[in-house]
Amino acid sequence: MTKADIAEKIKEQTGMNGKEAFEALETVFGLIKRTLGAGENLKISGFGSFIVKQKKDRKGRNPQTGDTITIAARKVLIFKPGQTLREKINGKSIQ
Repeated sequence: MTKADIAEKIKEQTGMNGKEAFEALETVFGLIKRTLGAGENLKISGFGSFIVKQKKDRKGRNPQTGDTITIAARKVLIFKPGQTLREKINGKSIQ
């Protein structure tokens, strides 16, 4: 499913025109990007949590040469699905 597909579904379910639906979607994605970009975690009830985690420097190995290298510290994004989403994926009924 693409962004355009999601915007089309929003249009169908809300009665917005195509441009409004796409702008609403872009607004939501923009808020999510800014929140996560600032290093804040994001929890969407009934869906899941996006967690920004800081990883430390670590030792690694170049597989071609076998040389030891240092892998720089970085932030990673982790998604943990909520119970409702997990149940939906696993085909369990949801109230």
